[in-house]
Amino acid sequence: MSIALKLEVLVIPVSDVDRAKAFYEGLGFRLDADFSTSEAFRVVQVTPPESEASIIFGTGVSSAAPGSTQDLHLVVSDIVAARAEIAARGVDISEVWHDADGVFHHAGTANRVSGPHPDRADYGSFASFADPDGNGWILQEVVTRAPGR
Repeated sequence: MSIALKLEVLVIPVSDVDRAKAFYEGLGFRLDADFSTSEAFRVVQVTPPESEASIIFGTGVSSAAPGSTQDLHLVVSDIVAARAEIAARGVDISEVWHDADGVFHHAGTANRVSGPHPDRADYGSFASFADPDGNGWILQEVVTRAPGR
């Protein structure tokens, strides 16, 4: 028997808690919690639509520099539609792209080729955006998951 280890929460560093809360709620993330015990400690938890994992940000919850979290992936079944919906919510989001090597994606913007993966291969098409602090998010298209995932 093995122990189940489920990724539940990622903590991201932000400089302005109310601005981050408005941004993520504007994306359609569900507000799960917003509480504080003092001026030095506030926890906000939000969850992307239909996700089992959430993010937490706030005051006194991370020592990382605001905006330093990069390449958080949100899996979508239709990259073009998801990109359009996020853009319609007023978010500055990249065009859809794929990696020239066709496997995953390189760090930063290296090897990006405009448009979805030529075969629309699962795990191969992306779009990217950042929150107001610069924490980076990547949409990744997956229609049929690889076995065991």
